[in-house]
Amino acid sequence: MSSNHAYGLSAERVAAWWLQAKGYRILARRLKTPGGEIDLVARRGKTVAVVEVKQRVTLDAAAGAILTRQQHRLQQAARFLLAQKPELAQLTLRFDAMLVNRWGWPRHVVNVWNDGS
Repeated sequence: MSSNHAYGLSAERVAAWWLQAKGYRILARRLKTPGGEIDLVARRGKTVAVVEVKQRVTLDAAAGAILTRQQHRLQQAARFLLAQKPELAQLTLRFDAMLVNRWGWPRHVVNVWNDGS
């Protein structure tokens, strides 16, 4: 396993822990769909968050690493998720980011972009 892959898995564990501490229930981790992979799917109340986890040296660098093509990939993956889990389609869908660095607290960015609908 490459060190980048190990750091990515570690960042996802930290992100899931942080979301759970904020009252979210983790529905899926590393969910593979034909549209791409969703790092985390979390639910709190009537909201389902599709969460992109980014780990970089700084939180600002992590935020800058979320590219437009990744947003499109996550939107496609979310459409597949909702088609497979119709009970989630009744909830509010949101795209969040969890920004992680090695030395500080993670940052949860709520509704980092919308799907244009």
